Amino acid sequence: MVFEITWQHRSMTLTYRKRRSFEPGHVRKFLLVVDESPEVESALYYAAARVVRSSGTILMLYVIEPQDFQHWAGVRQVQIDEETTKAKALFRLLRRKLHHVGFENLVCEELIREGIKEEEIMKTIAEDEDVSILVLGASTSPKGPGPLVSALAAGPAAGQFPIPVTVVPGNLAFDDIVALA
Repeated sequence: MVFEITWQHRSMTLTYRKRRSFEPGHVRKFLLVVDESPEVESALYYAAARVVRSSGTILMLYVIEPQDFQHWAGVRQVQIDEETTKAKALFRLLRRKLHHVGFENLVCEELIREGIKEEEIMKTIAEDEDVSILVLGASTSPKGPGPLVSALAAGPAAGQFPIPVTVVPGNLAFDDIVALA
């Protein structure tokens, strides 16, 4: 299957392979986009509870987005190094949160990519045929559900998205999230 998706002024064409997560030698992956937003925690707990109930792993993705000031290669490399350190710290923090609530035996993969967040999510899905579900947390802000939910789950790509997208309301308590998963 080929999907052509246009993001603002950028156009990209990706080839999505058949999902193979239930075939021998493969495992279903729940894709979780990691950043510093508070709604990530809701998505994390939902994905963890789903993995426990139905098997699989969590693939945590952190995207280093380009900054406006790319005049010098040295400055860009410093930014990449700082963002990589931050990503690894966020991965550790989220793993500790999982352990703290009883999800200590979950398998989690970590992936750091550079680029535009929406595009890197789509590339990750296209490249890893085991990614079966994208789990996003919705912001409780009156401004809306958040940029990722708006762009991926409610935007122009929603009807052509290659895998299911689960949007977890940001106002749910931990027990409610686990009960719904």
